[in-house]
Amino acid sequence: MSVAVGARPGANLTLGVEEEFLLLDPHSGGNAPVVEQVMDALPADVRGQSHLEFRRSMVEMVSLVRVDLADLRRELLVLRRAAAAAAAGAGARLVAVGATPVADPELTVPDKPRYRAMVRQYGPIASDPAVCGCHVHVGVPDRELAVQVCNHLRPWLPVVQALTVNSPVHAGADTGHASWRSMQLERWPSMGPTPRFDSAEDYDRTVEALIMSGVMLDPSMVYWYARPSVHYPTVEIRVGDVCPTVDDTILVAGLIRALVATVVDDVRAGRPAPELRDCLVSAAHWRAAHEGLDGTLTDLRSGRVRPAWDLVDELFAAVSPALLRHGDLSLVGAQLDRLRRQGTGATRQRRILRESGGLGAVLDELARQTVAD
Repeated sequence: MSVAVGARPGANLTLGVEEEFLLLDPHSGGNAPVVEQVMDALPADVRGQSHLEFRRSMVEMVSLVRVDLADLRRELLVLRRAAAAAAAGAGARLVAVGATPVADPELTVPDKPRYRAMVRQYGPIASDPAVCGCHVHVGVPDRELAVQVCNHLRPWLPVVQALTVNSPVHAGADTGHASWRSMQLERWPSMGPTPRFDSAEDYDRTVEALIMSGVMLDPSMVYWYARPSVHYPTVEIRVGDVCPTVDDTILVAGLIRALVATVVDDVRAGRPAPELRDCLVSAAHWRAAHEGLDGTLTDLRSGRVRPAWDLVDELFAAVSPALLRHGDLSLVGAQLDRLRRQGTGATRQRRILRESGGLGAVLDELARQTVAD
């Protein structure tokens, strides 16, 4: 990802998106460890936007820095289609799904020193089946501001997580969780809700202490749901499953940018972040991963359990001025209406399971949606 521009007062914030995809065997539905062949087969003009991930059955595609959501949508579709064509050439299917739906028979990692070190340090945790997320970067170049933004995001990130749930199936069966990816990742010691920090110095001191403790190997292993990016002048929100369609990704990216812009205004106006107990924030994220938008979510502002869509509507209302400022209000509103009609990725998968009775039909539809215009 190229360097993002700043969060100047009144300026439109920049966006970048990282999408992780599974490479699945088209016959068995199991994971296919062919990422090296896929990356080699990508067109030269997009190869530099692909990354190796922790499993050889995964590939990550990374957008350029964008300001306009329509431009971002076009780019994401180009990247998805290029990766899907390369996967087909390697005998696999590119599928936007949050967790391994059938099996991951090949658990070796790509030949990178850091990945080998992670296997040595974390043992069986590092052998969990592959999971795929969607990471959204929003340009906030001032690290002090970025840390405060992460503090202010804490009440709303469970709602964002619920919007993205797209991994109800594991080992061929419905897990009862809308995001099994979220459950699986909880085994990693540096994963979870972002703690509250007083300052960038407090953040850096805490990360260093965690590295010294052995919980993390390096600062890149800060896997909190929101963080100042290690490599870019951005806040990175990494709470969501990879989205099944490009339109789902654009909805999430637009909402996240507007949410960051809204809390930037709060920080600059001197409004404090709400004081929230970490255990309650964790509970709210568990509920979001379990329910998605088909049940209830925990409203961290009041501590009450409420209908999920009530909180989505309140999030939309809270960020509407920022959506309007960025020119995204109509687009994001229309995509939210579509999501209300169609359901989340998890809801759609379960609907196909009920109607077809087979996981094969789910994977066929997921592969189609991954590259659908």
